[in-house]
Amino acid sequence: MTLMLLAVVAAASIFPAQGDVAAVLKVVTMVMIGVLFFLHGAKLSRAAIIAGATHWRLHLLVLLCTFALFPVLALLFKPAILLLLTPELYLGILFLCLLPSTVQSSIAFTAAARGNVPAAVCSASVSSLLGIVLTPLLVSVAMPASSGAGASLDSVLMIVYQLLLPFVAGQIARRWIGGWVDRHKSLVRGVDQGSILLVVFSAFSAAVVEGLWSRVPPAMLGNLILVCILLLAVVMLTVTWLARRFGFSKPDEITIVFCGSKKSLATGIPLAHVLIPAASISMVVLPLMLFHQIQLIVCAVIAGRYARRPVEPAEQV
Repeated sequence: MTLMLLAVVAAASIFPAQGDVAAVLKVVTMVMIGVLFFLHGAKLSRAAIIAGATHWRLHLLVLLCTFALFPVLALLFKPAILLLLTPELYLGILFLCLLPSTVQSSIAFTAAARGNVPAAVCSASVSSLLGIVLTPLLVSVAMPASSGAGASLDSVLMIVYQLLLPFVAGQIARRWIGGWVDRHKSLVRGVDQGSILLVVFSAFSAAVVEGLWSRVPPAMLGNLILVCILLLAVVMLTVTWLARRFGFSKPDEITIVFCGSKKSLATGIPLAHVLIPAASISMVVLPLMLFHQIQLIVCAVIAGRYARRPVEPAEQV
């Protein structure tokens, strides 16, 4: 996926979509995003959610880390971040801090690390659903009015139509197509990746036409990568400390670490298209793209370390 994202950014930089092509691409992208959330709704098992829903302390901590810890850190370290980044890129950092957690990768890393998978399914799914509502509200409160970002009535309705309604329709349709979706997980992954690539190509095409790369020189890009790495490190260390401080078991700690420290590219880019002015989208989603790839690499290493720990008596079947 990292290589595909790089290829799409390169293609948009060399052959940006313009005029009628860009208009058609926008419609195709919106359809793909609707299909994606429909498939996510059809894929989500209610039994797994019920099985994990009893761990309310775990879910509360994950939600607080996702929607409170991240934003607080972004606002607290704003003066330091602005020494390294432009105000536009800082808004991108702030925006990614307001997003929900990932679903697929949180569950996958939890499973690979021998964590509490049912709780991860519940926690990541609830975070994703709440994000459709909470992220626009947080954007309206945390991001300055001068940025043009916010949750107007039109943007809220767009989120409902494009994300929430397809998801609910997928949940309703699960009783008929759930088995087929479960057997064709590669289809969901393909739609997931395809919609992200389309949105990235569309956003970067518009940005390149407006001179994106003249505004983000190599040194600034290096600073942005450094800020993303430091943000992820602070969050993961804090989340791990909190999980141990409140006495969670090792499988629950793993779930909290992977669900509470990650941000969703699949949800973030569609929300950015609704909440962020078109002229600023590329600068806002660039930090999210970089953070997403960094978190995957770091979490893969940490999941491997967790997986190599001795099997505890409570984990034995």
